[in-house]
Amino acid sequence: MMVRTARQFAAAACVLTFSLLAPGSVAAQSADEAEAPAAVVEPRVPPPYDARLLRLAEIIGSIDYLRNLCRNGGETEWRASMQALLDGETADEPDRHAKLTAGFNRGYRTFASVYTTCTAAAVAADERYRREGATLAAEIVARYGN
Repeated sequence: MMVRTARQFAAAACVLTFSLLAPGSVAAQSADEAEAPAAVVEPRVPPPYDARLLRLAEIIGSIDYLRNLCRNGGETEWRASMQALLDGETADEPDRHAKLTAGFNRGYRTFASVYTTCTAAAVAADERYRREGATLAAEIVARYGN
C-alpha cells in the first residue's frame, strides 16, 4: 500500500502546485449507494499520516473554493485530485472516506462563509494554502512513501 500511496501523494503535490477547481461538496451519493446495505468491515488502525492527510483534505477544499471564487470558469482539477485521493486511500474504509470528505467540505465551507467576492486577502489565502498543501504532500511522500 505504501508504493501506491506515495504515487498518490506525488500526484496530489503536483496538483496542489499547478491546478485549479470547482465549487460544491465532494461526496455525492447516488440513490443506489444510499439504499445499499453497509458491508461489515473490521476497523483498521489508521495510517500514521492520517492527521496530515486530513489537513491536506481541508487545504484542497479551501483551494477549491478560493480558486473558483477568484477565477473565471469552473475548475475541476482540485476536486478530481481529492476524489483520486479518496479512491486510493479509502476505497474499503468508509469511516476514513467520510472523515476526509468532511475535511474537504470543512475547508471549502470555511472560506465560503468568509469570502463572497474575490479580494486581495482571498488571493493571498489561496497562494498560502497552495504552498502549505504542496509542502505537506511532499513531506508525506518523503516520510511515508517508499
